[in-house]
Amino acid sequence: MKKEIRTEITIQASPERIWEILSNFENYANWNPFIKSIRGNVKTGEKIIVRLEPPEGKGMTFKPKVLAFDKNKEFRWMGHLLFPGLFDGEHRFELIDNGDGTTTFIHAEKFRGILVRMFSKMLDGSTLNGFRAMNQKLKEEAEK
Repeated sequence: MKKEIRTEITIQASPERIWEILSNFENYANWNPFIKSIRGNVKTGEKIIVRLEPPEGKGMTFKPKVLAFDKNKEFRWMGHLLFPGLFDGEHRFELIDNGDGTTTFIHAEKFRGILVRMFSKMLDGSTLNGFRAMNQKLKEEAEK
């Protein structure tokens, strides 16, 4: 089973300004209502430690592998619940320069695995709400 959650928001700031906030992992707890922390050596091929706390949802800590960390453009990781194939998530932040002083921030995740159907209601509820809340707070932080 496959499922994707995709959100986007237009931010009145450059990709460089937004990347500065997104890549300052030590400051996540101060502004990010969804991803409370990212620790480790954040570069392609490395495993990191991510703490998620979705609104109305249960928090979880997991150790995804960084798939892409392209400055001012994209940050992507792949995580698994217990082992690959059960419940896998490829999380993505993408920055698109609109050429007019604004940036489109895409926040998405593709889910695959035999437990996706079982978690579908949670994904459409607290997980999606977490994405939206993070997007809004990132916009507020970047537009200060």
